[in-house]
Amino acid sequence: MLVLDDVQYTYQRELFRFDLEIKRGQIVSLMGPSGAGKSTLLALVAGFINPDLGDILVDGTSIVSKEPYQRPFSMLFQEHNLFAHLSVRDNIGLGLHPGLKLTADQKLLVEQAAKQVGVAEYLDRLPEHLSGGQRQRVALARCFVQPHPMWLLDEPFSALDPVLREEMLTLVKQLATDRGITVLMVTHH
Repeated sequence: MLVLDDVQYTYQRELFRFDLEIKRGQIVSLMGPSGAGKSTLLALVAGFINPDLGDILVDGTSIVSKEPYQRPFSMLFQEHNLFAHLSVRDNIGLGLHPGLKLTADQKLLVEQAAKQVGVAEYLDRLPEHLSGGQRQRVALARCFVQPHPMWLLDEPFSALDPVLREEMLTLVKQLATDRGITVLMVTHH
């Protein structure tokens, strides 16, 4: 469970205050206009910025003092999720080991994740040879292979056309439901 308990953050003299409780396995979408604090909330949860006051808890334990890499989240941004010099296979594999020293089981997991998101035939391609939707599928596969119980998605599909966006949202819901993943997603749609 993720809890934001009277979390306060001031940005350019604007006070943002968050109280939120998300149960394990829920899929929660934050919607609102630009400047409403949606991405700020994700940045606070992820640990990219620190709150002025309040606490952020995962399963009853405060994570405010933890660095982003120590938090139990996988993050997916709107763009710039992939390393241009690495193949699809390696970009997904980074979710399992930053040095890409993967065991045979982990290599199989990469291939399974690629298949599940529909990019298995592109495993040896570089990101520049993929469409925007295919790149986001690769990034989603990297989230999927990570052992974290929660995904933080910051408008990951807003640049996609409506049909592809709907397809990707359905895929996120399916993958999260199958794995019992909690999802906190920012969107304008």
